[in-house]
Amino acid sequence: MKFSNIIEKLSSEISQSSLATHPQLNPEIQGVAAVDEESSESISFIQEDKFAHHIATTPAVALILPENEDLQQQASDRGIAWVTTTETRLLFAKVLELFYQPYRPQGEIDPTAVVHPTAEIGQDVYIGPRVVINQNVKIGDRVCIHPNVSIYPEATIGADTILHSNCTIHERTQIGKDCTIHSGAVIGDEGFGFVPTPQGWYKMPQSGYVILADSVDIGANTTIDRPAVGVTRIDFNSKIDNLVQIGHGCRIGSNTVIAGQAGLSGRVQIGNGVILAGQVGIVDGVEIGDGAIASAKAGVHNNVKPGAIVTGIPAIPHAVFVKASAVFKRLPEMYKALKKLQRQ
Repeated sequence: MKFSNIIEKLSSEISQSSLATHPQLNPEIQGVAAVDEESSESISFIQEDKFAHHIATTPAVALILPENEDLQQQASDRGIAWVTTTETRLLFAKVLELFYQPYRPQGEIDPTAVVHPTAEIGQDVYIGPRVVINQNVKIGDRVCIHPNVSIYPEATIGADTILHSNCTIHERTQIGKDCTIHSGAVIGDEGFGFVPTPQGWYKMPQSGYVILADSVDIGANTTIDRPAVGVTRIDFNSKIDNLVQIGHGCRIGSNTVIAGQAGLSGRVQIGNGVILAGQVGIVDGVEIGDGAIASAKAGVHNNVKPGAIVTGIPAIPHAVFVKASAVFKRLPEMYKALKKLQRQ
């Protein structure tokens, strides 16, 4: 595909874009690659100025660049075609879609699948080998269920959703349209509910269920527990990474992102547009306001206001954490000074 054809296809997606005018800068593009990857006839991108040094060595024949005239000139000097945009990463994602589409089989039911006669199956649904679909399950149109998936009774799967191999959907779980559940994920398992008694821990029945709204993505080996009563809910377009634990009764707003190995205790309330970085831990019942950010490994013990950024264990405002870190590095020096004062 010619570079000019790519720009034409994505012209409506590009913000304030321009194409290099040199008549020879319209190369043939065979694929997409990282900027430092040994791949000729490829297109790549420079997300920020700090990666600009790759322009001097990249084998790519075309680049997506930020709006920086120096970078554009460097690319032109090397004979690299370029397009500029304020959203380089987003445009790169759209270019990727031109060259790569995930594997999605045509609608059919494999003969080894076990589908209960009361299950309702929509149109053009793919059900792979050794899938088990229990009674009163409802599957929407164009759903793709890869091998070895187990769906418990009375679950609902919305149209165009993809369930990858070996994930498990427990009873009464409701999954919306256009969701993706990756391999090994467990949705709607029993919450961790036990009552202490003189004889030991008494198991509390977990009669609730899980709701995933439309366009929710759940990463591999992530677990989302159902509560004793009520609902665990994840709202529209939120994205959960691999190896995340979401406890019983949690409510997560729309367009929220939770990175790998984060853990939410029971009844945590997360607002809209929140970012939880890797290995964040949140204590039972804490509320996180809209647009807040918890930095990696933050231990959140108290409510976080909308828009706030918290860091550390226990988590404190990020600006305070930065100042405290600067002091922490000086503690040996300060300790020596204190000992000297004590001797005097």
